[in-house]
Amino acid sequence: MSNLILKAIPYITVWFVVTTGVASPSTNLSVMRQSKAEGSTRNSHKMQPVVYSNKKYGFRFSLPESWRGYSIVVSEWKESEGLTYPSAELTPPPEKGPLISIVHPLSTAAEPRQDIPIMIFTHAQWHLIEDRKLVVSPAPVGPGEMGRNAKYVFALPARYNYAFPTGWEEVAEIIQHHPLHPL
Repeated sequence: MSNLILKAIPYITVWFVVTTGVASPSTNLSVMRQSKAEGSTRNSHKMQPVVYSNKKYGFRFSLPESWRGYSIVVSEWKESEGLTYPSAELTPPPEKGPLISIVHPLSTAAEPRQDIPIMIFTHAQWHLIEDRKLVVSPAPVGPGEMGRNAKYVFALPARYNYAFPTGWEEVAEIIQHHPLHPL
């Protein structure tokens, strides 16, 4: 019986090579090593998440891979005119604050894309917004809160996408996943 097994080994080896493409245990080991090496190479080159971090105001904003290479534009929001105060009441100085826009990397002057504007309010300013004593846009609703930390409230302007520029749907999708993380 052992002679029969010894005579059958070459046929079994040929069948094994033809069906699996592996000629010997050492070849099989090298294929496994190559697979492991390829896996570790893929993991070492794995893309880092796309995150905008702002240490000054204390928040992070998670973005999809398609936003890798984004740019930041810092501007200012200002109180809208239109509130009237009784004559006996002093008119307070106009409120203002930072507005940070995360701009899609494919956005150009010729073909602008929807950016992600983040209004930054102090807690005192936010209380004025809630009390309807601070109006920051002509929209009938105020900005929508996205998050807050100990010093600031972060909000999305009302009607930020009113013109429906290219990419507005993607930004709406991003916002739905609560990407702002206060620090």
